Amino acid sequence: MALKLDDNVFVTQLDSLASWVRKHSLWPMPFATACCGIELMATASSRYDIARFGSEAMRFSPRQCDVMIVAGRVVMKMVPVMQRIWQQMAEPKWCISMGACASTGGVFDTYAVVQGIDRFIPVDVYVPGCPPRPEQLIRAVLDLQEKIQATGTINAREFARRTLHEGPAPLAAQLDPRELVVAPGDFRTGNRVSNKKVGAV
Repeated sequence: MALKLDDNVFVTQLDSLASWVRKHSLWPMPFATACCGIELMATASSRYDIARFGSEAMRFSPRQCDVMIVAGRVVMKMVPVMQRIWQQMAEPKWCISMGACASTGGVFDTYAVVQGIDRFIPVDVYVPGCPPRPEQLIRAVLDLQEKIQATGTINAREFARRTLHEGPAPLAAQLDPRELVVAPGDFRTGNRVSNKKVGAV
C-alpha cells in the first residue's frame, strides 16, 4: 500500500535542510577598516537591500554572527583583534574577503599591511575591486549561499577540510623564473615581467 503525502509535505535529507536554513539566515559580522566599509554600508541601504538574501542582520557581537566580512586593509596590529573576533564566532562560520586590500594587500605593499587575510583566517569568498561595488558583495553572498548549500552538513563536517588553502595561487609561482624581474627591474614594460626591450618584435 503506497503512502500518499499531502501537498504541504516534502522529503529531503537533513544535511540539505540544515544548509537551506543556514544559507538564508547569514548574519554578517562587519570588520570594516577603510573605503570598502562604505560600500558595505551601501549594500545594506534601501537601494541594494541585502535583506532580500537574508543577510541584513549585521551584528557587532561575534557570538551572534556566522559570516565575517573583512572590508578594507588590515594592518599587523589589527590581526590579533581580527583573529579574536573570528575565534569568538560560533561554528558554523564563514568569511568574505572584500576588496583588493583584504584579499592581497592591494596597493599597500608595505611591511605593516597584511598581504591577504587568508594568511591568518580561512576565507571562503574573495571579492575583487578597489573598492568593490555593492553588487559585487551581493554576488559574494549568493556565491557563499551556493557553497553552503552544496557542501553544508548538519554537524559541520565540511569544516574539517579547512586545513587546505582555497584561495588563489600566488602569481609568482606561475611565472617562469627567467621572466621574474626584481625591482628595480625593467620599468619600460607594462607588466614588468619581461626584460625585452620596448618596441622589440
